[in-house]
Amino acid sequence: MLGQLGHVLVGLADNIMIGQLGAAPLAAVSLGNTLIFFALFIGIGFSFAITPLVAEADGEQNFKKGRQIFQNGIVLCTINGLLLFLAVFLVKPILYHPILNQPEQVVELAYPYLNIVSFSLIPLMIFQGFKQFADGLSLTKYAMYATLIANVVNIVLNYFLIYGKWIFPRLEVEGAAISTLISRVLMLVLLVFILKSRPKLKPYFKKLIQRLDVLIFKRLLQLGFPTALQMLFEGGIFTASVLLAGNLGTNEQAANQIALNLASMTFMIAVGLGVTATIRVANQKGKAQFFELKRIAHSIFFQILLVEIVFAIAFILLKNVLPQIYIDNTAVIGLAANLLIIAALFQISDGLQVGILGALRGLQDVNVPTFICFIAYWVIGFSISFYFGRPERLGGMGIWLGLLAGLTASMVMLYVRFHIVSNRLLKKN
Repeated sequence: MLGQLGHVLVGLADNIMIGQLGAAPLAAVSLGNTLIFFALFIGIGFSFAITPLVAEADGEQNFKKGRQIFQNGIVLCTINGLLLFLAVFLVKPILYHPILNQPEQVVELAYPYLNIVSFSLIPLMIFQGFKQFADGLSLTKYAMYATLIANVVNIVLNYFLIYGKWIFPRLEVEGAAISTLISRVLMLVLLVFILKSRPKLKPYFKKLIQRLDVLIFKRLLQLGFPTALQMLFEGGIFTASVLLAGNLGTNEQAANQIALNLASMTFMIAVGLGVTATIRVANQKGKAQFFELKRIAHSIFFQILLVEIVFAIAFILLKNVLPQIYIDNTAVIGLAANLLIIAALFQISDGLQVGILGALRGLQDVNVPTFICFIAYWVIGFSISFYFGRPERLGGMGIWLGLLAGLTASMVMLYVRFHIVSNRLLKKN
């Protein structure tokens, strides 16, 4: 959970420290990250294919297969990092397009931020390859160490580069981007060093890959592409909420970013448990212990339910306090507080749907869940957000009602799918 949370903590630190500069810089970071998040959803989705395959090989005690998956997975993640960097760098002029209707001041601040942060996608995607490999072997703490250390470095660099402290220039938004880039490179270096120094893992780094194994690489793509689409469909609707909020004004966009960042942190806790579901379910699948597989999955779903209930209560009780961490603007704080009420309502459905997706990923069932995600988020959720999110209707609240509807629909349909697939395995056994 802490390893997954680390990705969002980078954004949290940037948002809090940039928020002290005002609503426009905060909205600029939010807008710039819309493109970055789209890239992250795709790249992380592909990397998630490594974990269930490594975990299944570990359950089968097939070391050679596990090493081949690891090495081919690193190649896949490296290629993804390069392609995503180029894609973001080339696509960023779309922010100026009239159809997005974004405030000109915000776009001008977001542009230099994107130029730097887009490059950080390369080390981040390679890091994901190593992380997902270690996760597949149930060695989740090493990525956590690297992530937390890198986050501390990011915060320290933010302080110097955003505000121009000590001998450093005052770079504001660009300073946050440079800090993020440096911290992500450090995160990769730390994780590789830690993994290579573990005696158990040294054999995985021997006999470096001479050529791609076509069958394994194809399997990674078969699992990775639908998973990337799942994350793109879900993450995309949250990113779309940023663009829809931009049509309402700078204050609304800043409030949307605050609520989104807070909801993202609680979501990543559930993602951590979802990764646990992937690992444990894939292990049991490799051992052909299908009754245990289903019992373990339901235990994890129950854990997520308990955690998300706590977060929901916290959002309601602290709705007027949490936004003050980011910004000292009464209008923005009031808007964000209203959004946190809806965020509290969708905590349970958001957490459970990602946990169930993790279990389905462990079963290597990805195609039908991808279709479910599309229907839930873009046919149901986005339609409601787009209609009710207009300024003459419910504005920001309408946008977030669409998120609530999409996440709830996804949770229900994905659970039905898991029930069908897991029962099918039990009957075969």
